Amino acid sequence: MTNNQALGRHILVEAYDCGYNILDNMRGIQGAMIEAAERTGATVVDVAFRKFEPYGVSGVVVISESHLAIHTWPEYGYAAIDLFTCGDKADPWKAFEYLLDYFKPKRITTMEIKRGNLITTENKNYIAIDSAGEAIVDE
Repeated sequence: MTNNQALGRHILVEAYDCGYNILDNMRGIQGAMIEAAERTGATVVDVAFRKFEPYGVSGVVVISESHLAIHTWPEYGYAAIDLFTCGDKADPWKAFEYLLDYFKPKRITTMEIKRGNLITTENKNYIAIDSAGEAIVDE
């Protein structure tokens, strides 16, 4: 791994104006999330989903390469989806494409975060920040 490579890719998806019945169907969402994980090339190791009353679903598909997670608010037509994969085997954008087709949102926003950007001490092209938001300076 070079200093410019990340350990993982984390795609955050905001899906708006999805159908109520799709967002409140735990079995359907669970099946779609498992299928999305498999389409990335990942290995599914565990699955946990919960249906809430009066509405909403939360769940996670744990994969050897990290996880896919979802939280839905059917009453708002909204789903928050995390697609996090580590290594080179699983492509989170393949999961995104499948879930986009499944949920059919009218509006989406996405952001990809490179997780675990390992920078060696020889590379000073960064600023470390402490918990108070102050820059940490090496003397």
